[in-house]
Amino acid sequence: MDPDRDAKAPDEHYADAVNGVIAMARFAGARGWVPATSGNFSARIDGQRAALTATGANKAELTEAGVIEAEIFGPKHPRASAEAPLHLARYRNAPQIGAISHIHSMAATVLSRRHERAGYVRLEGWELLKAFSGIETHETVLDVPVVPNDQNTERLADIVEQRLATLDKAYGYLIVGHGLYVWGANAAETIRHVEAFDFLLTAQLHEEGFR
Repeated sequence: MDPDRDAKAPDEHYADAVNGVIAMARFAGARGWVPATSGNFSARIDGQRAALTATGANKAELTEAGVIEAEIFGPKHPRASAEAPLHLARYRNAPQIGAISHIHSMAATVLSRRHERAGYVRLEGWELLKAFSGIETHETVLDVPVVPNDQNTERLADIVEQRLATLDKAYGYLIVGHGLYVWGANAAETIRHVEAFDFLLTAQLHEEGFR
């Protein structure tokens, strides 16, 4: 239990968000996408708060003790990970987002470096593109943004949000040499999106390997 909540009344929205964070984290952990305590996960509680994985938490075996409540528009939580600003910026700028997953899958990390100069990875013609909400045909072109890495994550969050603001649609983005951020309306949709991204990026990596 987050100690900051000990004196507070039970909050159903908070409990649902924590359960969503744990579900996303364990799903990723079971697939080897969060090695060495990497990655992070979050779910919106309401318009002002989000549940996030705490810094250093073992995502593959995450429990409620490894989840914190953070203010979307407020000061940094003392147990927040360095990458919390990337989550909170998404919640501030996209009210329709209910959950976010950040993973370090091999395909995402390798393709982020390979396509750094282009600035995007193009996914086109794959049947599994229909796994993303709102896409109804494989005859779709989805350009996944690739942004340079930066250890100053407040600055990086600003860069990411400026880039995403120029796009008609986006379900995630890549950070060079780092990994993949994915979101959805809720934890269940985000899990579907992150699984689809991993398959599609793996397929793309294999296809490019034969060129």
